[in-house]
Amino acid sequence: MEIKDALIKHNFKFKKSLGQNFISDTNLLIAIAKDALVNSEDTVVEVGAGAGALTRILCERAKRVIIYEIDRALEPVLKETLKDFNNYEIIYKDILKVSAEEIKEKVNGAFKVVANLPYYITTPVIMKFLESDLELTSLTVMVQKEVARRLTAKENTEDYGSITLAVKLKGEAKITREVSRKLFFPPPNVDSAVVTIVANSQKYECDNMDLLKRLIRAGFQMRRKTLSNNISAEFGVTKEIATNAIVRAGYDLNIRGEALNLNDYINIAGVLFKE
Repeated sequence: MEIKDALIKHNFKFKKSLGQNFISDTNLLIAIAKDALVNSEDTVVEVGAGAGALTRILCERAKRVIIYEIDRALEPVLKETLKDFNNYEIIYKDILKVSAEEIKEKVNGAFKVVANLPYYITTPVIMKFLESDLELTSLTVMVQKEVARRLTAKENTEDYGSITLAVKLKGEAKITREVSRKLFFPPPNVDSAVVTIVANSQKYECDNMDLLKRLIRAGFQMRRKTLSNNISAEFGVTKEIATNAIVRAGYDLNIRGEALNLNDYINIAGVLFKE
């Protein structure tokens, strides 16, 4: 049965509050699964099954598919659209309220995340998985194009920010394709993009990751101010101490946070936190 037919049959009402915009274009859905390199040995976690269009593709390709769906009103629709498969489990919970321990128990090993994420939970969901101690290998997610640019931005660009580096700290992100709003129903007000993040939490080393993350956030809090000003405001140290740390790490005293890459922040952290 076609996705739209199943939705009509079960009189499903879209909920704007849950960011429900579904995709039915089969070629696009197959492309998303290919971007994620899903194969017959994989366990896949999907966040927000919607009507099950992407879920069907994942079930065809993966060994197991574990779905977290917040809207129980979709249960009869999903039973119909997924009736040809038996390698999936649907958990009707808000993924942001599910503990890492519960996810670990369900996946029982390494897994990939593949999802058409509701825009309003994009960043929290991505960071929930990246910052966990789960055996995540990759995330391939459909997100708002503007968010995709932020996740993959380069230094000294408008989209570059703390979220760029928070993701970089845990993996490598790239945009694999752009998606027109016309391919969704109901169509959202913006275009989307597919982003794949290959997880690698061991790539960067820092003595104090929590302070490093705080330093990164400080670097972008007031973009027009120098990094030394932002460090002084965030950590409650004098501007002289902040400036000395930046210069001792090998950078111009008037450098701004948006000009630095992740290794630069790690270098400055290594000096600043020993002051």
